Order: sequence, then C-alpha cells, then structure tokens
Amino acid sequence: MASSYIFSSESVTEGHPDKVCDTVSDAILDACFEQDTASRVACETMVKDNMVILGGEITTNAKFDHRDVAKKALEDIGYSQSYAEGTDYTYECAFASETFHFQNLLGQQSVDIKQGVDAEEAADKGHAEQGAGDQGIMFGYACQETEALMPAPIALSHKLGQEITRLRKDRVHTWLRPDSKTQVSMEYVDGKPQRVTAVVVSTMHAREISTKDLQDALKKDLILPNVPEEWITDETEVLINPTGLFVIGGPEGDCGLTGRKIIVDTYGGMGRHGGGAFSGKDPSKVDRSAAYMSRWVAKNVVAAGLAERCELQLAYAIGHPQPVSVRVDTFGTNTVDESKIETAVQQVFSFKPADIVSQLNLLRPIYRQTTNYGHFGREDNLDALTWERTDKAEDLKSAVS
Repeated sequence: MASSYIFSSESVTEGHPDKVCDTVSDAILDACFEQDTASRVACETMVKDNMVILGGEITTNAKFDHRDVAKKALEDIGYSQSYAEGTDYTYECAFASETFHFQNLLGQQSVDIKQGVDAEEAADKGHAEQGAGDQGIMFGYACQETEALMPAPIALSHKLGQEITRLRKDRVHTWLRPDSKTQVSMEYVDGKPQRVTAVVVSTMHAREISTKDLQDALKKDLILPNVPEEWITDETEVLINPTGLFVIGGPEGDCGLTGRKIIVDTYGGMGRHGGGAFSGKDPSKVDRSAAYMSRWVAKNVVAAGLAERCELQLAYAIGHPQPVSVRVDTFGTNTVDESKIETAVQQVFSFKPADIVSQLNLLRPIYRQTTNYGHFGREDNLDALTWERTDKAEDLKSAVS
C-alpha cells in the first residue's frame, strides 16, 4: 500500500523584516571584504518602524560609512518613498531609505576568540592552525527532487518569492510592496513529490488595490506561470492574502532581526538544521562556511549517483582545526555501502576550517548574493556560489570503486 503525506515549506522575500536585516548584515560583510579580506565580521541588524540598529563584533581595516551601506541596501530592496512616484498608488510604509534613523553599536571581536581562530600559536592553544570560530553542528542536504538537487516544496516557494519580487521591481504591478511570503504544500507518495495541495501567498500592497483584483492578478501572473502544470490539480488550494488586507508591512508591521529565517535559508525543514544563522558572518564562522561545505558534499554525493538523498553532519569545537565528527546519512537510498561513502567523502574533501575557506574560495565579497531566496539550490552564479558545483562527483565515484 502506498505511503502518502503532505510536506510544506515557506519562503520570504527580501522585504520581509527579518530578510531586511539579513540583507543589511551581508551588505556590511561585503563592504568589509571589498577592502580587507582578513576582516572578521559578526554583524547583527535589527529593524523596527523607521529604525535600523547594527550590533555585533567586527575587526577590519576597511573604512566606509555603515549608514550609507544600509541605505543602499534599503533602496535596492524597494523601501523608498520614491517607489510610488508616477503611479496611481501611494507609499504608506513608515520605513524608508530617505528617512530612517540609524544606530551603530558594532564593537571588535573578542581577543580570546581571535587567538583560537588565527593561524598562529597562542598561549594554551596547542597548535598554530586556524581553528573553528565556534563550536556547533552544521548540516548539508541534497536530493533528486529537482534539477538543483533541492527539496521540491522549498524550491517552488523560493521560485514564487523571486517571481513576485520580479513583478514588483519590473513594475508589472506597481501596487506591490516589498514584504511578501510564499508557502507550498506538496503531497508525497512513497517518498516522491506528486502534486501541490496548497499554495499560500501573502504580500504587502498599496491601499488602493482591492483584494479581489490583487488575488486575480497574482493567480494569473504568479501562480499559474510558475507552479508546474503537472503538479496542479482541481483540488489544489490557492490562498492569496487570506487576511484580506496587508497594507501595514515591513518593519512597521513587525520587528526584524538577523538570523531568524534559518529554515528558509536552507532546506525548508526537509533537512535538519544545526541552529546557526548565516548572514553577517565571515567564513571563519563555521556556522556559515561549514554549512556551505556540507551542502557541497551532499550535493556531490547525490550527483555522483551514490544516493537519492544525502545529509552530511559536521561538528566543531571552537579553536580546534579539525571537525570532531563527520557523518553521512543517505536515508536508505544509497547505491553503495554507506560506510564507503563516508570514507570517500573524507578522502575527497578536507573539513578543516581553513581548507573549507580555500576550497570554496570564500574570502570574497560574494555574500550579498546569497541572502535571499535560499543559500542553496541557486545555480545562477556558480563562480560565486561555489558550494552548488558538482565538480567532485567523479572523484567520489572513483573513491568508492
């Protein structure tokens, strides 16, 4: 008898308050790396009403105006009073790049953490290698459900989020505003995605557009062109702005913080998560770099045909130059013995923090590109998003043969 269940994943656009914070934090990180690739950055952002607050620890030789970087980020997202100029719609959001208040509470990285991370000897450290920037566990995941080897519900949720942003920025619908959320529910039969059971879209909008007109426009221009026809049935439920009104949005409607959308950033809940956020952190922080590494490994395992699904877990101790554990889980979908895959993974890849940085070429101002619509499954720029390459698949095949 067939086994059936429904799994749901959500995405949010760059105008969601939490994603505004991720965007600003990654913009600050890139501004540091543009001048000083030895920067140590842990930048947190909070937004509320018309306020942007930076906090955290940064050690860098880069010189720039932090407020200007934040302002440019808000403009790029679309939080600007000029957005409605020349249209029949008003911009009512209190949060705007022209008028926001700004507070910078950034300090410097702890010298205790610095000595653990730096590739040099220090008192009681016991070695001269670069150590992990923190303790913790990180996961990477890949599966055969989509061409990008991502779970179908999160991939489709991201696609809808990207497309509603395109409709707004290309001014196809000038009543759209930056804060939007998407969600897709998928029925699985015997572990395979079969059909979409529900699509949910909630988007901030100008007051002048009626709910009915908004729903009709987004069903026609967003849902139908972007949800594969073979996954839509007569029973698929489509819910667009189910509250009936979403004029008050963005940081005016909800406080935002960096790092609160970690499931959106990864696998939509399909793969496990170690709990560490990505945005605003330089790659000495294994929360970010080792999660990217884990995705690279898992994706290559699946691309090599060694398993239909693969999850890699890494664990680190702060200041220590080697992971304390490496585990492969293929959920019974492996085509060769799982222990052979785990051995091959450790032969082909190095999991030292310094080696992760060099293998993935992470000391570059690439992070603003990662912030929105998932850090994984994006194959639009493999020169930057190196962890999405499948360039080690043949090496893995050779290692298990």
